[in-house]
Amino acid sequence: MSEDYKKQLDERSKHYQSSLYKFLRDMIAIPSLSCGESNLVDRIVAEMKALAYDEVRIDKMGNVMGRIGHGDRVIVFDGHIDTVDIGQRENWTFDPFVGKEDDTYIYGRGASDQEGGFASAVYGGKIIKDLGLDDGLTLWVVGSIQEEDCDGLCWQYILDQKLLAPELVVLTEPTGLRVHRGHRGRMEIKVSVKGLSAHGSAPERGDNAIYKMGAILKELETLNEGLRDDAFLGKGSLTVSEIFYSSPSRCAVADACWISVDRRLTFGETAETAMDEIRALKSVQAFQASVDLYTYARPSYRGLIKEVPCYFPTWTLDENHQACRALVSAYEYLYDKMPLVDKWTFSTNGVAIMGLHGIPCIGFGPGKEEEAHAPNEKISKKELLAASMIYALVPKYYLEVAEYEG
Repeated sequence: MSEDYKKQLDERSKHYQSSLYKFLRDMIAIPSLSCGESNLVDRIVAEMKALAYDEVRIDKMGNVMGRIGHGDRVIVFDGHIDTVDIGQRENWTFDPFVGKEDDTYIYGRGASDQEGGFASAVYGGKIIKDLGLDDGLTLWVVGSIQEEDCDGLCWQYILDQKLLAPELVVLTEPTGLRVHRGHRGRMEIKVSVKGLSAHGSAPERGDNAIYKMGAILKELETLNEGLRDDAFLGKGSLTVSEIFYSSPSRCAVADACWISVDRRLTFGETAETAMDEIRALKSVQAFQASVDLYTYARPSYRGLIKEVPCYFPTWTLDENHQACRALVSAYEYLYDKMPLVDKWTFSTNGVAIMGLHGIPCIGFGPGKEEEAHAPNEKISKKELLAASMIYALVPKYYLEVAEYEG
């Protein structure tokens, strides 16, 4: 690719930089917790239409989709537009819903995770259209919903309903401008034990479920230490994230106790193996505890319910895959150096797109992973522009590599 493209990309990105920054600030200023993204979707539709996207639509679940081009080869840029809540307000040194801006950063909830990556993708699509880089290409930029609540849910719906059929999805979650080619899977497990209530003045008459759970908790902590490891993805892990009980009163023996386990899965681990490891614990067997997967069934902001088990598989893309090489080449072309190729610690929509459906995914985004879900979240303006240029190049590089290799 000639130096002319590099100059044109730089000119286009600088031409749109103030609009890109304003768009992201507007997004941040609209609270968009999972299942409450409606107002933000309206703002995104307005931006895509103003940028002359060829088509803009909202599916029945509530995902927003903008199209550039009408070629045979279908590529998607995906970014979830929902955010987590802000936690304790006193931990923030600025209003998380203003979209504060200075010379270096844009600040606020969702800046890095991951409205910044989505905003860059929207403008990457516009640059593709401006420079005529959509030959043979249909590009969809998808603002997906409910990811923070249930990663991959939106894409299970999109793919099950056959709304899109991409050959590649670029995930715009924060990578710090590194190329990410996978991450561990995860699952949400419920472990429950039963007891027998009795008056608190005579606990020997009952069977305390909380005491039983105490023994299980100790074994779970030990189990975590010996879980399977992988050279690329790292070690599997588990942590107890919630604990609940039932009891007739504060003056009674608890007759039930249950916990939530956040289980992260590395290569070679599945839902079945992870649950069997817990079922095999001596305390779980001794107390006849039940071990089950949670299910997710919250309605979207449009009222659609897609009930799914809370199992989100591990996935990786081979570093020699055309998509990985295309993204690396685009980065090298712009910056005359190789990017770091790595993986996420957290989970993304890739669990459904590639983990369940086998559609190749590759990750690249502005923002740092450690900003996700943290107070005082921010994103580099320089990274936002860089990402928009990379996004504009990736489809062309990918299609050229794919055509060359047949």
